[in-house]
Amino acid sequence: MSAKQIEEMVKAALPDATIELTDLAGDNDHYSIVVTSAAFAGKTRVQQHRMVTDALKGGMGTTLHALQVTTKMKIES
Repeated sequence: MSAKQIEEMVKAALPDATIELTDLAGDNDHYSIVVTSAAFAGKTRVQQHRMVTDALKGGMGTTLHALQVTTKMKIES
């Protein structure tokens, strides 16, 4: 799964998200993602991470081997 595909899928699920994606091994298979979204408000960390991985529509463990997820809540001003 390419970085562009990951970003597009997360943005489709979380339109307000700010995404920082890093290819950890240079192989398009091991990434670190930092997602900042107001949609995380009131959610546990596990629920936030699930929102990100669910956005990949089953790609985890198949077309994408590893994804290190960090979530942050966007503060609306």
